[in-house]
Amino acid sequence: MTEPISDNTAVLTNLTLADKLATLPTNPGCYLYKDATGTIIYVGKAINLKNRVRSYFQKSANHSPKTRRLVQNIVDMETIVTDTELEALVLECNLIKRHRPKYNIRLRDDKHYPYLQLTTSEPFPRLLVTRRVKSGDGNKYFGPYTSGHAVWQSMDLLYKIFPLVTCRKAWTNTEKERPCLYHHMGRCPEAPCASLADKDRYWQGVRDVETFLSGRQDQLIKDMERKMEAASEDLQFERAAKLRDQLNSIRQIVERQKVISTTTGDQDVMAVVADDTGACVQMFFIRAGKLIGQEHFLLDGTEGEGGVAEATTEFLKQYYQDASFVPSEIVLPTYVEESDIIESWLKQKKGAKVTLTVPKQGEKKKLLEMAATNATLALEQIKASSAAEQGRIDGALLQLAQYLEMPESSLRRIEAYDNSNVQGRHAVGGMIVFEKGKPQKSEYRRFKIEQSEGTPNDFAMMFEMLSRRFNQMTEGNAKFAQKPDLILIDGGKGQLSAAQDAMKQFGYDFPMIGLAKQFELVYVPGRDEPIELPRNSPALFLLQRVRDEVHRFAITYHRNVRGRAANMSVLDEIPGIGPLRRRNLLKFFGSVERMKNAQVEELAKAPGMSKPAAQAVFDHLRGG
Repeated sequence: MTEPISDNTAVLTNLTLADKLATLPTNPGCYLYKDATGTIIYVGKAINLKNRVRSYFQKSANHSPKTRRLVQNIVDMETIVTDTELEALVLECNLIKRHRPKYNIRLRDDKHYPYLQLTTSEPFPRLLVTRRVKSGDGNKYFGPYTSGHAVWQSMDLLYKIFPLVTCRKAWTNTEKERPCLYHHMGRCPEAPCASLADKDRYWQGVRDVETFLSGRQDQLIKDMERKMEAASEDLQFERAAKLRDQLNSIRQIVERQKVISTTTGDQDVMAVVADDTGACVQMFFIRAGKLIGQEHFLLDGTEGEGGVAEATTEFLKQYYQDASFVPSEIVLPTYVEESDIIESWLKQKKGAKVTLTVPKQGEKKKLLEMAATNATLALEQIKASSAAEQGRIDGALLQLAQYLEMPESSLRRIEAYDNSNVQGRHAVGGMIVFEKGKPQKSEYRRFKIEQSEGTPNDFAMMFEMLSRRFNQMTEGNAKFAQKPDLILIDGGKGQLSAAQDAMKQFGYDFPMIGLAKQFELVYVPGRDEPIELPRNSPALFLLQRVRDEVHRFAITYHRNVRGRAANMSVLDEIPGIGPLRRRNLLKFFGSVERMKNAQVEELAKAPGMSKPAAQAVFDHLRGG
């Protein structure tokens, strides 16, 4: 444990931690600090682990308030030694992304940003929207985009210009069925589902999409003009007309792009604006001298002595870790201490030199100022929108407290519970948490119901789930330590009564209500009649939002459990495919449906698979 002293630093009383500090190596590497629950709360890297880690615990150190809070919560740590500082940088990026530590600067909700995925690992690639970037899967990713609407608009436009497969299935150009409606509408002219595709021509379209999404529309226009002229000379007038229409659509897009640079290089311009509430990063994407797009991103955990420089450094590392494209130049608002090592890392990712530039005057400085203006406006709009939203939420919480005859400020933490099953099979439960009226997804918990398998008894399932929740609380499990101010049960009197019985057997008496779906009635223990909230009341809207969220969470978990069970049952029947190979196959392909569409050679590429095993899977799934 750490013990606060007069100057707000900390002294070490935990022998295990003290022993680790005494034996720190002098190698480069990463260090991970943990709190009393074993949760990783900070990840850092160092050229010399011994010097860097010990600096946190020196009494004379002039730490910021944020760092002092961090040190006071450290009870354990781990170190990972690397050969070079560059390896330490890469490892640090991966660890921050995986654990999202509380005291690190974090790209807010970065894992939720949508990307466009060009499935170049497939024989006939498609363009999909995804929120997960998988490195090394053979596909191309473009993004991230902060606007889901914008990314769907972009994909719809590209499908209109370029004739790619529009369905969600992967095809191998072997005849399986008749062409679908999209083919007859001209939206999928190649139709590999019916063995009508010319693979070379199709892949030329794929390369054109990749060129377009990379911001090189001028190059694409030149290539298509050349193809159109060649088609016209060969008297292929229908093909020339299609190319002409594609060219006109692309030119309209290019005309809307602003020429802002006399150079023909690729640049990303990054401006950072920070205040007490957080930081906003505005990105301008310049390709071949044209501004092809802009996005803004929010950072959490930016308070402290580092300011803009620290925010810039952390954003650089987190954004470009998954970025689909790295330009030759990145224009920054301030110098960063790790510029040399970051440039080396980016060069490794791009395969060519990457320069970090901090302009003092001229065209690049003006670009930076324009980006900063946009970042300031974006941050102000976000703050205003957040304040208005919080005002509405606070009003709904106040109104709900009045209807339930509770103290006005008592509804900080609301827990909600629901279960999901099909005739008692694959029964699961979900617990979600709203704090100050907003979902806290790190507090969500899942339960696999054990006692009710095969018996469709919602009351027993609810009793088991709440019993396990309060048992964990009684045993001191830190993940269930927080006390709820209100518990919402998705259901009526029966589910509410079962939940009450489960809670009271452990001696707790937290406020609890049930919300019945049919008439949206609120059941309160001890009341003969339910409360009927006004249909347009903010209090009812809040309860519905919480109820719908726990229902979504529970049913999503149920579908995952049921899907895994179904996939496993299919693969269980194949000789030579044991538990490890089943898991590897599902992880590699994602679903049994994709395995059915794979050839033997593709199946053999999965980890742990051999050619005979792949043949056995192929024969079984194809009915051979």
